[in-house]
Amino acid sequence: MSPVNPSDDAATARAVVDDSGTLREWNEGARLLLGHSAADVVGRPAAGLLAGGAEGVAPGPGDERWSGTLALRHRDGRAVPVWVLAHRRPSGDGGPGTWLAVAPLYQGPEHPDDPLVRAALTQSPCATMIFDDRLRLRGVNDAMARLLGLPADRLRGLRPTDIGSRTQHTELERHMRQVLATGRGHDMHTHLKATGESRAHAWHARVAPLTDTDGQVRGICVSAHDFTEQHLARERLQLVNEASVRIGTTLDVTRTAQELADVCVPTLADFVSVDLLDPQEHGDEPPAVPAPPVGLRRSAHQSVNPGCPEAVAEPGRLDFYPAGSPQAECLAAGRAIVAAVPSGDLERWRQWDPVRVRRVEEYGIHSTMSVPLQARGTTLGVAVFTRFRRPYPFTDDDRLLAEEVTARAAVCIDNARRYSRERETTLTLQRSLLPRWLPPTAAVEAASRYLPAARSGVGGDWFDVIPLSGMRVAMVVGDVVGHGIQASATMGRLRTAVRTLADIDLTPDELLTHLDDLVVRLSEESGDNGAGEVGATCLYAVYDPVSRRCSLARAGHPPPVLVPPDGPPRQIELPSGPPLGVGGLPFESAELELREGSVLALCTDGLIESRDRDADSGQALLREALAGPAESLDAACDRVLHALLPPGGAADDAALLLARTRGLPAGQVATWDIPADPSLVAPVRKQVVEQLSSWALLEASFTAELVVSELVTNAIRYGSPPIRLRLIHDTATLICEVSDTSHTAPHLRRAKTWDEGGRGLLLVAQLTQRWGSRHTTEGKTIWAELDLLDEE
Repeated sequence: MSPVNPSDDAATARAVVDDSGTLREWNEGARLLLGHSAADVVGRPAAGLLAGGAEGVAPGPGDERWSGTLALRHRDGRAVPVWVLAHRRPSGDGGPGTWLAVAPLYQGPEHPDDPLVRAALTQSPCATMIFDDRLRLRGVNDAMARLLGLPADRLRGLRPTDIGSRTQHTELERHMRQVLATGRGHDMHTHLKATGESRAHAWHARVAPLTDTDGQVRGICVSAHDFTEQHLARERLQLVNEASVRIGTTLDVTRTAQELADVCVPTLADFVSVDLLDPQEHGDEPPAVPAPPVGLRRSAHQSVNPGCPEAVAEPGRLDFYPAGSPQAECLAAGRAIVAAVPSGDLERWRQWDPVRVRRVEEYGIHSTMSVPLQARGTTLGVAVFTRFRRPYPFTDDDRLLAEEVTARAAVCIDNARRYSRERETTLTLQRSLLPRWLPPTAAVEAASRYLPAARSGVGGDWFDVIPLSGMRVAMVVGDVVGHGIQASATMGRLRTAVRTLADIDLTPDELLTHLDDLVVRLSEESGDNGAGEVGATCLYAVYDPVSRRCSLARAGHPPPVLVPPDGPPRQIELPSGPPLGVGGLPFESAELELREGSVLALCTDGLIESRDRDADSGQALLREALAGPAESLDAACDRVLHALLPPGGAADDAALLLARTRGLPAGQVATWDIPADPSLVAPVRKQVVEQLSSWALLEASFTAELVVSELVTNAIRYGSPPIRLRLIHDTATLICEVSDTSHTAPHLRRAKTWDEGGRGLLLVAQLTQRWGSRHTTEGKTIWAELDLLDEE
């Protein structure tokens, strides 16, 4: 029992009975009422105190309170009619509970003559109880008696814990003692179901002191206010506020759908599922009103039960909903559809989805609400709200709240959908601008990786491997400043420009100079006053497998890393050069010899730099990652990315190009110095045939002899000595090169029928796979490539 004043113990008869009907406690008030001492009755059946039998006395199954008048047997043998209030008290340790039976003995004045009651009722227009300074009930008004479901004239003398055993009664009594001690009022909020009500209400109880003319606290006034509507309105407002904060934190469709489900459980529903329409082909907008059967894919769900056992569909599953289903009906109507099981609204499900019907019966689902997800005139999907643990069906206010929350979520989902579509479009554009595969060359074995930025998705990083004449190869890595489609488009233009400039065999520093001019022009075209300024960095390298020398130049780009065949990785020191777009500043080339099997690593700053790491630290990590054991270049690329990039992706896009050098053996190269005498062309042809014979390439000797004859003849006739002929071959290609000191470029002419000359280069073009010329520091070189596979 709750602690009481010793003098109060005789004001109310109290007895405690366990579930077996045995008396466990008996107070002084009970002794005064019936004359039995505690030693006489404790431990004995309580039914022995009944003078009229036990019929109709026991509470019904599930009852927590019973009240009524009983004929009890006094010690002297007479029957005493007593009004008894009994209520169940739960056990604190989880064991069986007990029943507290009370009977008030207090016979105070009726409230019309009681100044305390009269004052309280004058001040309180709502359900009110009056307690004295010993927390004994002195009176209740009719409104409070109706809430308690007990007769007012029977309650006088009881304390709050005598009236009920809920935690709210204990809490109320504790607050009343504080008010008596301090003289200051106290407000408490609670949520409970009053007697005779079908659902719990939100209550605001005001505990106020009652004072006399001298300011002394003489009692307590407890007034109860039903503020359920205000409470629900506050919950709805809080849910809307939470939805505005928690939904749409990312531009991910699935994540946004999950946030909608998370926000609404358990505040609005016990289970929420979000099903979305699949994206249309070719990026078209979904129809305003999809025709049934409607295909919806489960994007997210949430439940008050761990693991969402009520869910019929797993995330990612596509289901089709026929006409008449709540999902299809709400999409057709463009508004929420509320269905209740007791009314038979869900019986139609038995025809098209018996699995859902079994789930409804298993979990006791009694009400569902299907709300369309619509934004900007576009239908995105359906959110279904379900109740089974909460016993109340959805109301009109719930429907309005669900429609408002889903409308906010629909805008966020539509934003995420549009972003995903634009991002995919941009990524597709960027992938189309980057090389889909690296061409096989005799000079290097190459591997590459490109990772878009985690947030912005696309940027202006690019890489390329470009075959050049003479078995040489160009390698390039670049980075356009900024992100998005504009950066990708600029990257595509620069990559095309690099390929074009590389095709005319410019040196690295000359190529960067021309590329710098292009970036300056792009900046001028894209905006006035620098508003559309374009910036970029670039690293360009040319490797010759014959001489095994590599020429490099960079424009504000991170320097490359060299991994020798038998040594630790080291950074190649190159003049940095200004970034592209500055204009007017020179670029410098550096040349170094690379042994066969050396690995050259070229990357963009997105790989080595981050918010938590500067470029020097990133370069050190790159060298450490490349120092691993010899393996395939693809495995080395993966190891570098794992070491330098965070699991969730980097803030900037990153490109990596690894190239392992190959050397062309001296036995696959033949060189002759040619006298400037046309009569000596025939001996040269003979020497070429002999060389091809030693290489076992006699199948190509006829074509090669004609090509050499024409190129050498042109060099003798139009060029300047000294003249040199070089043959280079590998498994698939034979290259004929003729160099002289003249800077005059050859031109292909269309000879007329009776012309005696002008057909040489035309013949070369017809007989070879490709041909061209390149300028050198000494003059020029004319080259032609023969496909040995075709010759076979």
